[in-house]
Amino acid sequence: MRVVLLGPPGAGKGTHAVMLSQEFGIPHISTGDIFREEMKSKTALGMVAGSHIDKGNLVPDEVVLGIVQNRLEKDDARDGFILDGFPRTIPQAEKLEVMLGKKKAGLDAVAYLFAPEEIIVQRLSGRRVCRRCGAVFHTVNIPPRREGICDNCGGELYRRKDDSPEAVRQRMRQYEAKTAGLIDYYGQQGLVFRVDAGIAREETYELLREILARFQ
Repeated sequence: MRVVLLGPPGAGKGTHAVMLSQEFGIPHISTGDIFREEMKSKTALGMVAGSHIDKGNLVPDEVVLGIVQNRLEKDDARDGFILDGFPRTIPQAEKLEVMLGKKKAGLDAVAYLFAPEEIIVQRLSGRRVCRRCGAVFHTVNIPPRREGICDNCGGELYRRKDDSPEAVRQRMRQYEAKTAGLIDYYGQQGLVFRVDAGIAREETYELLREILARFQ
């Protein structure tokens, strides 16, 4: 099963991808996680990616594609994967198609998680991250036992700059401008399944699970 998860920031792609990976026994491939791993290991691709990230710039397509290709060639991705955070643009989607074509494979499904903007803003603006261990909480959905203090390590919780309501709305605009076109691109191939991510997380996951179970 080869799956791409699409959706705006805050739609829950990462959370659902982890659970789907465990249920179906295929790797969750997050470009963000790969960047961090490559940078930590100080690989050539990781060093190049880090030089752009440190300056606040987008990582060039050729670097992203190189990192994704390396990951897809690992043994655990031989029988399938769940891509989260890639592709972000139509050119990236076209390159992914070429990569898979060389393996005589293709995508089985593209799950598009959608939710109203106000729900996305509420989710992300309420997110709090531990400065020490990186644990994630939410002022409403997953509140810490003590306000501003991490339950796990006692570290300080803070809101990332890009989680402010204004920043979240800007990220939504960027998503709509750069990534939303992928829905039409994959829709023309009959791959898109729309999944309501504005409802309870458990309900969204059940919808995703039922869709992807068809491709086992």
